[in-house]
Amino acid sequence: MDAFTVDDLITCYQRGVFPMADARHDESVFLIDPERRGVLPLDGVHIPRRLARTVRANTFEIRIDSAFDAVVEACATSRPGRLETWINAPIQRLYGELFARGLAHSVECWRDGAMVGGLYGVSLGAAFFGESMFSTERDASKVALAHLVARLRVGDYRLLDTQFITDHLLQFGALEISRADYRRRLARAWPGEADFYRLSTGATGADALQAISQAS
Repeated sequence: MDAFTVDDLITCYQRGVFPMADARHDESVFLIDPERRGVLPLDGVHIPRRLARTVRANTFEIRIDSAFDAVVEACATSRPGRLETWINAPIQRLYGELFARGLAHSVECWRDGAMVGGLYGVSLGAAFFGESMFSTERDASKVALAHLVARLRVGDYRLLDTQFITDHLLQFGALEISRADYRRRLARAWPGEADFYRLSTGATGADALQAISQAS
């Protein structure tokens, strides 16, 4: 897929498919169209009580789009218990190009000047496609996800695609739906207008929880 461009990637998202690689150092890219798809309904997100306390305490400094490439690199890096990842160099390049166009974003958790967790994803229409997350401190990626959900709620997004379901996401109320159901939801969200920055970049944990609770 040497000729695969960022415009091709956008078309893939519109069709409901997304790219992956077999391994970090494998240069090939293939497309995934799973029969069952993970989504996190934005009007019914559940924040576990202990996590809500962490979010409210502003344990981490939340930054938006301040270190996108570093977030992708951190997500691609092998860690104990996860020796291989699906993010290779061509995929990193493509998402970097999406970010340059304003079509990809990162939510980052910082402490004492170091990034300790975060996530990134793609924003097209009123759909947000969560790609990957990482954490080097307890709860950092979960806090980033809570802030993402709040941002999407305030910004009038209609779909948060998580691709697959994990125990991590089930805590938040993620659902596994059929391919047909996913494509119906995608078709409704794609033409919509949403604003990733409507929620202030200085929003506190309390602000994020309030935005989520008003939707739930």
